[in-house]
Amino acid sequence: MSHQTPLGSSMPQANCLDLWREKNDQLVRQAKVAQDLDLSLRRQQLAQDALEGLRGLLHSLQGLSAAVLVLPLELTVICNFTTLKASLAQGFTEDQAQDIQRGLERVLETQKQLGPRLERGLTGLWNSVLHASTVLPQLLPALHHLAGLQAALWLSTDHLGDLTLLLQTLNGSQSGASEDLLLLLKSWSPPAKESDDPLTLQDAQGLRNVLLTAFAYRQGLQELITGSLPRALSSLHEAASGLCPRPVLVQVYTALGTCLRKMGNPQRALLYLVAALKGGSICGPPLLEASRLYRQLGNTAAELESLELLVEALSIPPSSEVPHFLIEVELLLPQPDPASPLHCGTLSQVRHLLASRCLQMGRTEHAAEHYLDLLALLLDGSEPKFSPPPCSSGLCMPEIFLEAAAALIQTGRAQDALTVCEELLRRTSSLLPKMPQLWKNARKGTKESPHYPPWVSATYLLQGQAWVQLGVPKQAISEFSRCLELLFRVTPKDKEQGPAFNCEQGCTSDETLQQLRAAALISRGLAWVASGQDTKALQDFLLSVQVCPGNGDASFHLLQTLRRLDRRDEATALWRRLEAQTELLQENATWSLPLYLETCLSWIRPPDRETLLKEYRTFLLEPCDL
Repeated sequence: MSHQTPLGSSMPQANCLDLWREKNDQLVRQAKVAQDLDLSLRRQQLAQDALEGLRGLLHSLQGLSAAVLVLPLELTVICNFTTLKASLAQGFTEDQAQDIQRGLERVLETQKQLGPRLERGLTGLWNSVLHASTVLPQLLPALHHLAGLQAALWLSTDHLGDLTLLLQTLNGSQSGASEDLLLLLKSWSPPAKESDDPLTLQDAQGLRNVLLTAFAYRQGLQELITGSLPRALSSLHEAASGLCPRPVLVQVYTALGTCLRKMGNPQRALLYLVAALKGGSICGPPLLEASRLYRQLGNTAAELESLELLVEALSIPPSSEVPHFLIEVELLLPQPDPASPLHCGTLSQVRHLLASRCLQMGRTEHAAEHYLDLLALLLDGSEPKFSPPPCSSGLCMPEIFLEAAAALIQTGRAQDALTVCEELLRRTSSLLPKMPQLWKNARKGTKESPHYPPWVSATYLLQGQAWVQLGVPKQAISEFSRCLELLFRVTPKDKEQGPAFNCEQGCTSDETLQQLRAAALISRGLAWVASGQDTKALQDFLLSVQVCPGNGDASFHLLQTLRRLDRRDEATALWRRLEAQTELLQENATWSLPLYLETCLSWIRPPDRETLLKEYRTFLLEPCDL
């Protein structure tokens, strides 16, 4: 219940001041009791009641004319009210900024200084109030407390310039003083709290420690992202040595591990990651960083084990720790940024990373199972929209299907691969023009053709490979032909057509299109070879060399076909060209291609080229039959 004093009173009675102070202390105790309760509903209700009580008390105090005698209590109530409100809301709001500003204006009202100074904004208001406090030393502890809350608000909203000016003023710095926020926070020494002061939820010294840790961590993380590694290491060590709650300490240790890994010190990095994993229940970021570290060290088994543990960790619903009714470090940290090294992504993103790494490292059985688990997760609606994984920024949903199909073919599960390809075409049919229209335009020779994204062609390519594995060459050749029909109608401008093309540039780069065409031509050529039709195979291999000169596989298949057809002169010319170009082809084979395409190209790659060239040298030097 609020205690009102008539507005006409020139000075509140001493007993009213005592009652107001007693009310403040009682509400602070109530909030602290609520903090220790296990029952969340009861805890929340008590805290909310304390907040409303502080709101009413503040309304009573500010219903009177500002008085120096009452201001220390009034400012303390503002601090308690702001602290409790921010902690319950898990963030600052514009209302809290206005409450702080109103407290400053009340101080200036007692000095008859309100008016033109407001034109200089909140920073100017703080400057005026802190200068006024030189003649009102009894206000100094409460003002430093309020300044700590203002600093927290400005830090959480990235108003670092205003925060720097405030700390310079708090420290009594003159113009030209240091602008190093970390140094200014270290130098700030709030006045000690007296035993007979009103109770507070959190004192100025506690706020200063929280600010120091939060800023050191924010600065260290930013320096880590921008590549200023020595500075990042120093800032993160400062954060780790401060008032660091367990969840934040896990993040700090993980960031230190990332920094040390990038600085070429993997052993020390590993120590910090182990400490992070022991530090709390939040194990996602350190496990992801551990996988990066092991990958850098070439320890594939440990890398994949870390990713498997990360998948398990993300599969368990997170247990949120009950926040204290204080301004804590977590409250002042920025929202998770996907670009941050500490962002471990969603369960689907990590499952994809694990599946793709298994496929890249030749663990195809595991890769196939992980891809099937990933597709089940994405298609059951639990994750309505798939976003790109942190390590594959250009990935789109169709590529997941294509990689899954490639992994299944790699493990000999061709029928399952066909099912995955058919599901991809079914689910995306609404994005695509009708197929009969394409064939109709092709027969008429119409120049304008529907726009098909390259992954549709890739789907037919993989279906063809699946039919090859099933021993049905006729169906395989049909699928390869459909793939080629589409690919030779895709032009660079088609990449920007409609939602079906909404993938990263890497999905539809000119190099990817070239390699897709080469893969389809070589695959069809090999199918013709398997059917005993070398002449048709020769045409496909010749065309693949023309459309993708940088693909050495096509030239080697062409050489083999020329040899079988006993076209010695052409084979000799090609052999001499290949011997001269072998090193150049190896140097040029540095394209960044989609994983499904890299996998497909590996199936049609001839065996060791050097051995083949030596065999052909022997063959070509043999005397011709007369």
